[in-house]
Amino acid sequence: MADAAEDAKQKEALNGQLKEYIAEWRKTREKEEEELKKLKEKQAKRKEIRAEQEKKLNQSKKEEEEKLRKEDNEKKAKEAEEKKKRLEEAETKRQEMLEAQKAGGDGGKKSAAGAPQDARREMTKTKEQLEEEKKIALSIRIKPLEVEAMDSDELKAKANEIFNIIVQLETDKYDYEQRKLTQELDLKELKERQKAQLRQKALKKGLDPEALVGKYPPMIRMYSKYERRTDTRTYDDRKKLYEGGWEVIRAESLDAIWKEKYEEWSKRPSKRLPKWFGERPGKKAGDPETPEGEEDAGGDAPPVEEEEEEEEEE
Repeated sequence: MADAAEDAKQKEALNGQLKEYIAEWRKTREKEEEELKKLKEKQAKRKEIRAEQEKKLNQSKKEEEEKLRKEDNEKKAKEAEEKKKRLEEAETKRQEMLEAQKAGGDGGKKSAAGAPQDARREMTKTKEQLEEEKKIALSIRIKPLEVEAMDSDELKAKANEIFNIIVQLETDKYDYEQRKLTQELDLKELKERQKAQLRQKALKKGLDPEALVGKYPPMIRMYSKYERRTDTRTYDDRKKLYEGGWEVIRAESLDAIWKEKYEEWSKRPSKRLPKWFGERPGKKAGDPETPEGEEDAGGDAPPVEEEEEEEEEE
């Protein structure tokens, strides 16, 4: 019985301790939950504050962008207006110059003098600039027609006027095309002349005729691979090196040697053939008899021949 009572007391003590632990755990848990709630509320407030700040920043950026865009648009509009005015002035001047050219005065010479500068300006312009100028020029030249406010007579007169303008433009186009063809032919002729002059210049300097005609300047020709000095020989001298020069020299030397040998052979004393059976071979009928001294001179050789014949027979 005593043991059972002690066990019951121990169990009660353990239960009491557990209850206390559970109560403390609940208290700590409640505190943690409260702290979490407070942190979440702070986080939500910060998010709201940041969202408001971002809204303000975005709004200020948009306002700045709109302001810059307006300024850019205003600047572009001003530039376009100024450009349009300049082009209108240039177009009016051009029309006046064309009229002066057609009239045939001093204005044609002045315009011809300023033509190269205008051409250079046109070459430096981009496609976009040319398109803009074209649009502005067409807007100046082609004026809108108020057809509704015109009568039949006015319409006929306007049609005749437009027809005459078209005819004039076509004639101008044909003239410009012909001028272009003549200018191309002149340029071709000038290029040919320039090439001829460059060929002559190259020949004078001892270079290949096509050396200065090409796109790039000629290379500095060295005398040889090992002697680093410039080649001062002319083109003809260098050409003759590869035209069989050594063969020609050799042939000339052989010809000179042959001539010397032939002269030596022709200067030798003439020897007559020995008599054969009392007659000299090759003697013609009616030729005089050879004297005895010449016979002896000519007869020195036969004994040797006879000895050679005897040796052969043996």
